[in-house]
Amino acid sequence: MESKEIRVGEMSLVPMPKSKFLKVVCKKCGGEQTVYNKACSVVKCLKCGEQLARPTGGEAEINGRVAKVLS
Repeated sequence: MESKEIRVGEMSLVPMPKSKFLKVVCKKCGGEQTVYNKACSVVKCLKCGEQLARPTGGEAEINGRVAKVLS
């Protein structure tokens, strides 16, 4: 079964997801890592171990600088 998007004027009948992936830069070492904005577990920097994101029950609390929002 294929999912098709039907457009009526400027409205889309297939809603876009509200969740995104973020490219986060660590405050401590400057390393970049891709993080889901609704992370359900603690995300730590792969280089230094600094906590980059922590779950809050909805959107994660980001503890670094968001360099880019990926789609």
